[in-house]
Amino acid sequence: MVAYYLPVPWAHALGSILFTLGAITDWLDGYLARRLSQVSAFGAFLDPVADKLMVAVALVLIVEHHPHAFVTIPAAVIIGREIAISALREWMAGVGERTRVKVSSVGKFKTIVQMISLILLLYAKPLLGLPVWELGLAMLYLAVLLTLWSMLVYLRAAWPTLRADG
Repeated sequence: MVAYYLPVPWAHALGSILFTLGAITDWLDGYLARRLSQVSAFGAFLDPVADKLMVAVALVLIVEHHPHAFVTIPAAVIIGREIAISALREWMAGVGERTRVKVSSVGKFKTIVQMISLILLLYAKPLLGLPVWELGLAMLYLAVLLTLWSMLVYLRAAWPTLRADG
């Protein structure tokens, strides 16, 4: 975030690069933790918090620099879904049903599309003749569709528990 506000012409490029490094190291950390069986309670808690914070901050920066409904609405949908699913997971864990709302393949694909879209939107300038901003915006809308789809997957999995009496 600090890099994005630097008073230099390449600040957005640096912010995009740092976001890319954060996304890659986050994926690598999770992959290695699972592969090497090095999962800890602290890591399991911190990883999703860091992911959501990184995405929310990037979306806020993008909305601040492009304050239009066609950017703000998808950002609000993504952030709102993250809050709703976090609350659902917490509630499901509280009633002993956490495994019903484990990460789905749709959710993983959504994360990949979302991260690429945010990288492009943070950078925002044409690169090698490619319309980076437009590509990022198109991917953001794809990420919103995947966001809503994955939310429905989680809600469907949790529905029997949510409907249960008592």
